[in-house]
Amino acid sequence: MKAWAVLLLSVIVYAKHDQYEGWKSYYLGPKSQEQLQSIGPLVQQFELDVFSYVNLEREGVVLVKPEHQDGFTRALEEKGIAYRIHSADVKTALEYDDIAVEIKRRENLARKGKELPYDNYQEIEEIAAYLTDIAERYPDRTTLVSGADSFEGRPVYYLKISTTNFEDTRKPVIFIDGGIHAREWISPPTVTWAIHKLLENVTEPDLLERFDWILLPVVNPDGYKYTFTNERMWRKTRSTDQTNTSITCPGVDGNRNYDFFWNTVGTSSNPCSITYAGSRPFSEVETRVVRSILHEHLDRIALYLTMHSFGSLILYPWGNDGSLSHNALNLHLVGVAIADEILAHTLPIFPRYVVGNAALAIGYAASGAAEDYAHSIGVPLSYTIELPSLGQGFILDPRYIEQVCRETWQGIVVGARMAGDLFVL
Repeated sequence: MKAWAVLLLSVIVYAKHDQYEGWKSYYLGPKSQEQLQSIGPLVQQFELDVFSYVNLEREGVVLVKPEHQDGFTRALEEKGIAYRIHSADVKTALEYDDIAVEIKRRENLARKGKELPYDNYQEIEEIAAYLTDIAERYPDRTTLVSGADSFEGRPVYYLKISTTNFEDTRKPVIFIDGGIHAREWISPPTVTWAIHKLLENVTEPDLLERFDWILLPVVNPDGYKYTFTNERMWRKTRSTDQTNTSITCPGVDGNRNYDFFWNTVGTSSNPCSITYAGSRPFSEVETRVVRSILHEHLDRIALYLTMHSFGSLILYPWGNDGSLSHNALNLHLVGVAIADEILAHTLPIFPRYVVGNAALAIGYAASGAAEDYAHSIGVPLSYTIELPSLGQGFILDPRYIEQVCRETWQGIVVGARMAGDLFVL
């Protein structure tokens, strides 16, 4: 019976990933800073899709179109960069991942109430229902806000969590968001888990007494929904109002859309590119929601975290050129403390986090990123956290979702407390 179920699911997902016919993915393993820095130009030259960031401590994963595979591997060999096949058939690998997720989803259909799954990936409707339910159950501590409707009309929901309804202006604010890159499914659960720990399973009560919290699980609900229904590897928003070609090439890379050296490096002006920066800074309603939160609470935000995947990296400004900010020492010290605390709670199979400047740690620069923008307007501690993978397929096995959420929360706890100690109103 189980074999028939798997066969049926195979028919359901068949043709969903046809655009990846013939694609391959490769592990890259540079051995020097020079080799690492040389990968950035290859990303642009061969239209690489960077799925898991490479650094000197571990391999990364890139997806390559059929027409570029020979030229790409020749370029790697000329530069002496070690590589090996991650998946010789990206389309089939994506279909296999879909089946694994769908089987788990069907097993969970009997779950009662609004409880979110942490043994499978959370769909946008489940997250919205959970946020609504939480706000109803904890009206004295939570406010559910729809920052705006997305391009396709979905609310961009976030929770404000506070024991004083944000009225005690002496309390620093911690702001965490996720899901700006649609396909990064492990990102939103780490934000909803933080909500769970602040309200439903409180083990660090000082975090509520000492801080106000803003938690936005899915910045990009349209793209996130699209990855579940149409194209698993979709990264961008779903807007169609950027150029005359937006109907055929919709969407913008939200994490290239912020007004910080916008569209100057590591981005594209081609609407069909996965790193398209948009027609102007903050062209996307979704990034404008984040901007509004940052500016509304700017005088009190002590720590901003934006959750991404993959790479096991904690990255700080400046990502556009690899230079360091005036607060680089604190950025590094707090980042290392977060990484060390995660290490103390992780599994041996997960790689250790690398902490560093966003451009230097991954070998290439990119402008218009959220953590750079937040820091540029005055947020003292601002990070991109690239969550871990195990290098198998294109999702983290669902059985490890809760583990990643638990260990990430421990890092958040340490980061928040240190941010509070350093913050001066």
